[in-house]
Amino acid sequence: MTPIIKAEKLSKIVPLAVPSGEGGATTLSILQDIDVAVMPGEAVAVVGASGSGKSTLLGLLAGLDVPTGGKVFLDGGDLFALDEDGRAALRSRLLGFVFQSFQLLPALTALENVMLPLELSGQSSDAAAAARAMLARVGLAERLNHYPKYLSGGEQQRVALARAFVVKPRILMADEPTGNLDAATGASIIDLLFELNAESGTTLVLVTHDEVLARRCGRIIRLAAGRVL
Repeated sequence: MTPIIKAEKLSKIVPLAVPSGEGGATTLSILQDIDVAVMPGEAVAVVGASGSGKSTLLGLLAGLDVPTGGKVFLDGGDLFALDEDGRAALRSRLLGFVFQSFQLLPALTALENVMLPLELSGQSSDAAAAARAMLARVGLAERLNHYPKYLSGGEQQRVALARAFVVKPRILMADEPTGNLDAATGASIIDLLFELNAESGTTLVLVTHDEVLARRCGRIIRLAAGRVL
């Protein structure tokens, strides 16, 4: 079986602002020679201490950031052989995202936030019906017309889950999806995430610092100082 996500010798180095005349390092190596392969349908957790490069790796695997070196293949295609528009089109076709900070548009209702990725991908004809059904699935059938500021943190993350799954992505990437939630709310969100993922059969790549959450995935990738342990 061919990996749906594959990284080869992936690295990310960023410049440091060093005052003129002072010595020391001028660059920071965030990731070094990362080799990762994720098979279709896998649930993989990426864990590590703060600063280990977890979120940077997720951003590179999604093409949201550009590596200093190495390659990423999504569904067999060389991600960084594409320009920015090409990468965005590939993400629209393959990927769903769940972020720690929810990333909902404040000027749009819950329904409009979930409709947006469908409309952007050209599925506007049945976007409203699909968004309503997905919001009902996450328990928000009565909150369709509420703006994010009138929703609790848990409700906002449920909208974010609905938005991610409504496009039926082949890959779902989640970056600390419970980081801004209390323990009880976070646990219910994670249960819902795995339920939706099992129903849809998507490939899940989950960045977390929570070992209990990580062990719910089929495999764990551990990072330390920018390298896979």
